[in-house]
Amino acid sequence: MNHHTYIAIEGPIGVGKTTVARILQEEMRGQVLFEVFEENPFLGDFYADRARYAFQTQIFFLLSRYRQQHETVARLLKRGPLFSDYLFAKDRLFAQLNLAGDELAVYEHVHAALGEQVIAPGLVIHLRATTDVLMTRIAVRDRPYERTMSRQYIDDLRVAYERFFADYDQGPVLNIDTTELNFVANADDRRHLIGLVRSAAVGLLPAAAADSRSFTGNRRRAERAGWPAAPAERPTGAAPRQPARRSGGRSVPGLPAVDGAGRRAGQPVEAAVDTALRRDAGNGHVRLRLPCAGPIDAAR
Repeated sequence: MNHHTYIAIEGPIGVGKTTVARILQEEMRGQVLFEVFEENPFLGDFYADRARYAFQTQIFFLLSRYRQQHETVARLLKRGPLFSDYLFAKDRLFAQLNLAGDELAVYEHVHAALGEQVIAPGLVIHLRATTDVLMTRIAVRDRPYERTMSRQYIDDLRVAYERFFADYDQGPVLNIDTTELNFVANADDRRHLIGLVRSAAVGLLPAAAADSRSFTGNRRRAERAGWPAAPAERPTGAAPRQPARRSGGRSVPGLPAVDGAGRRAGQPVEAAVDTALRRDAGNGHVRLRLPCAGPIDAAR
């Protein structure tokens, strides 16, 4: 792996993203970037009342993730391989699951302006598991703000991740079903994980052409089917990497018309993303300020 290798680990809540990021950091001697999610002041309220606090929670996450990615990724990549326990693009997955109408339109406008400023990973590891396994893992780690999560929400999220990566075209994806795997307690499972990642990352560059469904991994299923122990190589002649999708230049109520990059033609992106979020104490009121358009209030 060269010093420009950047791998992001993704999957639904409870699937083990941070655990895998730590393992890869230790085994491959790289840098690690962890998502900072506990600082979101709306998170506990969101799990208690999704409809009321979805917009505040999602905008806070979007800006927080952008700030961390924009300020940190390029610097860490200069030091060596980088492993992150989240993918910036997944923020939109959660928004589409939790927002609708004008709130989703405002979110899409801001996301389009920020997204093209973020470095995309050269490989994404998509961790999968059944809903029952996810619920068990969430219960075992027992984070206070996750105790009220419904099984239906986790199942909806799992399905949303499957759909998201079925259409993902910004780079190769390594799919690993973790339902029957335990990377912490089982050394064989851990070696299997490392082998899959090393094989997928050989010669990988951030802009390498690859099919987004080139790799899959489940050791026990492979053994039962009589497949070779070594993971299959990426097929040759894979389709070239497609450019990242952008918001299609639509107008958003209350905002000026934007171009495909999510901003007015000729406007510096720094002006479009100079954004501040403030919550008025006690009333769940959020104020999103876009200097190019004036403030937008979204009281739930």
